[in-house]
Amino acid sequence: MTVVPRWLLPAQLAAFDGRPAGRRTVRDWAADAGLFAFAVIVAVEQARGYPPAGAEFVPDWHVAVNPWVAGVACLALWWRRRLPMAVGLAMVPCLALSASATGAAMVAGLTMAAHRPWPRAALVTCAYLVVVGYYAVFAEPPGVARPVIAATLLLAYCGPFCLGMVVRARRLLVVSLRREAGVAAREHRVRLEEARRAERERLAREMHDVLAHRVSLLSVHAGALAYRTARAAAGTGPPLDASEVGGAVEVIQDNARLALEELRDVLSVLRTGEPSGAPPQPGLGDLPRLAAEAGEAGQRVALTVDGDMAGRADTIRPHVQRTAYRTVQEGLTNARKHAPGAPVTVNVRGTPGGELVVTVTNPCDAARPPGTGNGLLGLAERAALDGGRLDHGAGDGMFVLTARLPWQT
Repeated sequence: MTVVPRWLLPAQLAAFDGRPAGRRTVRDWAADAGLFAFAVIVAVEQARGYPPAGAEFVPDWHVAVNPWVAGVACLALWWRRRLPMAVGLAMVPCLALSASATGAAMVAGLTMAAHRPWPRAALVTCAYLVVVGYYAVFAEPPGVARPVIAATLLLAYCGPFCLGMVVRARRLLVVSLRREAGVAAREHRVRLEEARRAERERLAREMHDVLAHRVSLLSVHAGALAYRTARAAAGTGPPLDASEVGGAVEVIQDNARLALEELRDVLSVLRTGEPSGAPPQPGLGDLPRLAAEAGEAGQRVALTVDGDMAGRADTIRPHVQRTAYRTVQEGLTNARKHAPGAPVTVNVRGTPGGELVVTVTNPCDAARPPGTGNGLLGLAERAALDGGRLDHGAGDGMFVLTARLPWQT
């Protein structure tokens, strides 16, 4: 795309690039100087042989004031940008007193049509034609017919008017396009910021699910180690040998390291707005590993995957698989926090082209309903973004968490 230098633009367009509105550019000064020179040249040429042949009816006083009024009309052109209508109207008496002001009146008509709505400029141009019309009626230059004189005068004043309308139409079009481009750029920035915010929220939900799972595992292992140590110290339980302590510490260390790495990733994203690396992308194939991790923490997890669905899991879109995985992860985490030691049943079933249904069930205490925090809220948002829904509630001593997601291939 070719970029036009600011000094080549009129002030109205240069204002879009930060230039003070109304301040003339180099192009404006050049145009003003050229049009002023044109008006002066026309005034000088007409004043030399005034009155022309065939216009002997012009009175002597009119001949005397002709050059002076033309000079004033030319000087008034320097205010034509700031006061186009005032300068244009001032040319009407100037034309009545000086035929040499023709060039200045032509420039004023061009300016009015370029800077003001055409009806007002057209009325003033008609006034010019009425004032100079006497020359076409009474003048009889040798060898020139009156229709030719009338056509020349009409062209002299209607030509600049039409040219000014073309300039105004083109300039308004460019201004409109620049404004639309500015609006589009602002809307693009807003959409970009919203997309970044949505991405940060998505990553924050992702990391909440991961960290909640890791921290709950840490809590379970650390609690079990503290419980066994306290029993051994009180003499009510067997002492811990080195292998048991080392195994528990290793599990705690591994989960703490993973939690810190994942926390560092999400903090980097939230601070800079740009991901430092790809976030975890677990799927349905990782559910056995997730159940095994929970089993190592002491949970009793029964995982059932529908036989027809097991062989077609890879056909489901990754983000839907990730939501299903997070549903199971959140259900296990809530059961670990609110129903420790209780068995958990996980069932995954679905129909290609229909729904993928993930259900997590565990006993619960009515006085301590599981999963009433941010985890389920974020999970519900995930499901809604995927075109599904999340249902959860307690009844008959059981807490049931169900995600219904579209089977998107």
